[in-house]
Parts: sequence; structure tokens; C-alpha cells
Amino acid sequence: MKSMFLALTLIATGVHAAEEAQNNPCDAVEDDVQTVECSAYGRTTAEQLLNENFQALTERLQTAYGKTPGQLTEVTAKLKASQQQWLKTRDDDCDVEVFPAKTGSKAFTMALNDCVARMSDERSEFLESISQE
Repeated sequence: MKSMFLALTLIATGVHAAEEAQNNPCDAVEDDVQTVECSAYGRTTAEQLLNENFQALTERLQTAYGKTPGQLTEVTAKLKASQQQWLKTRDDDCDVEVFPAKTGSKAFTMALNDCVARMSDERSEFLESISQE
């Protein structure tokens, strides 16, 4: 049963990856517009993964603490507060990182997108590592 579930998961992941690969604006970047589109895609993809990993952690915590509602409420509240604070810190840090670039310029937009993507990927990995079964 587990091997069948694993196979279905791998197939679904492969299909999802193939769809993403077909729609990836980072393939064959040839000009500034495509570079900006690629940076926006990287940011969006990283933020989606961050949200998925946050949701997965929430589900793992539900499984781990579901029989002790008080602990579940406490750890969930801490996780949400931590995530909100982290998002604020990420955004503030990225604002500092891109400060020299002129607001609204392509350089500013790309640098901001890249910063948000990089930091979101790091946070995603952290969230994924918590409460692994």
C-alpha cells in the first residue's frame, strides 16, 4: 500500500514538474523583460513552496498534538506568530538589500524578487525540517 502511494505521489510530482517546466519563463531568457519575468516567476514559485511547507507543518503538528488540544493550540499560535514576524523581517531585510536601486526600476524589481525568493526558499527548508516523521 505504501509503495502504491509513493508511486502515485511520484507520478503526480512528475506531472506537476512537467507542467511547471513548460510554463517556466526562465527558459531561454534573452532580454530585460524576460529577466524581470523570470525573477517574478522565481519569487512566486518560492512563495508558493513556502506556503505549502507552512501548511504541511501545520498538518504535521495537528497529527503530533491532535490528542492534546492545549498543546496544539499553543504550538500553532507560536508557529503563526513566528511566521508573521519572519515575513515582516524578510520584507524589511529585502528592502534594505535593494535600497541602493531606484524604486520601480528593473534592477530594483529583480533584486527584490530575487531576495524574497532566496529568503523564502531558506525559510521553506527550515519549515520542512520541523517535526519530520
